[in-house]
Amino acid sequence: MHETFEAIRADALARLADAAGNRRSPMHTPVVATADADARVMVLRAFDPDDWTLRFHTDVRAPKVAVIEADPRVGVLAYDKEAKVQLRLRGQGRILREGSAVDEAWEASTRFARRCYLGDGPGAVSQSPTSGLPEAFEGAEPDESDLVPARENFALLRVEVDEIDWFCLAHTGHRRALITREAGQWVSP
Repeated sequence: MHETFEAIRADALARLADAAGNRRSPMHTPVVATADADARVMVLRAFDPDDWTLRFHTDVRAPKVAVIEADPRVGVLAYDKEAKVQLRLRGQGRILREGSAVDEAWEASTRFARRCYLGDGPGAVSQSPTSGLPEAFEGAEPDESDLVPARENFALLRVEVDEIDWFCLAHTGHRRALITREAGQWVSP
């Protein structure tokens, strides 16, 4: 168990870096909560340990986009059951629709992943169970030309983490610390 803020900070950053690049990491799909107290599981696509920035992909038509643009407070919750480590991250979210980072993320995504942005917007009402995808792309990979209209629905959610609430369960006694880039503080679990 870590006993210094430096070790806890290093542990948390290493877990986030692994989660972004490792689909098998238990923290690869954290829960992301917005200021309206809505929460959803999202795939962590990238983490920059230098500026503590998380990157997720999102649909600009999703209700969370308007919420974040009106109030950028975002919480992210990740848990590693085997290690018994929970990370609660607090930060500021920003939606990016254009720019080189968005273009690069779009191009790096598979066509199967990009096809999700061809369908109905998240939350669209349907009279029957639906994926929201156009019928032609149910279970089928679209061509690049088919994906052109999908690009306008694609955006990045960047979360600039201000604080990491690190919590470790242990039979000898749980440990919890609040970590920022500059400091740390022990708190009772």
